Amino acid sequence: QVQLVESGGGLVQPGGALRLSCAASGSIFRLYDMGWYRQAPGKQRELVAAITGDGITNYQDSVKGRFTISRDNAKNTVYLKMNSLKTEDTAVYYCNAVMRRFGATLGDYWGQGTQVTVSS
Repeated sequence: QVQLVESGGGLVQPGGALRLSCAASGSIFRLYDMGWYRQAPGKQRELVAAITGDGITNYQDSVKGRFTISRDNAKNTVYLKMNSLKTEDTAVYYCNAVMRRFGATLGDYWGQGTQVTVSS
């Protein structure tokens, strides 16, 4: 069982930066793969970035070179540093935690989301 709480969203101008945080509680954090998803109005929820318990990362092509996902297992926290923000980055950003073992999903948890608005 995992509880996730996102923070750090807000309003920023194009070209600006934000850092999102996701604090996890209720289980052993390092056993989970973590991801950031986002959903814009009228769009499907999409994976933005992910990081495994071992620190292996992957990114959606549209954010490569601009966003960085990281985790601090000692603090049970995953971060998404977002630079050079564009209006199309506007969305609700969700934190996700997944435990996989033997090819099966043993746990799948979501935070409530944090709004990121990029606008002039």
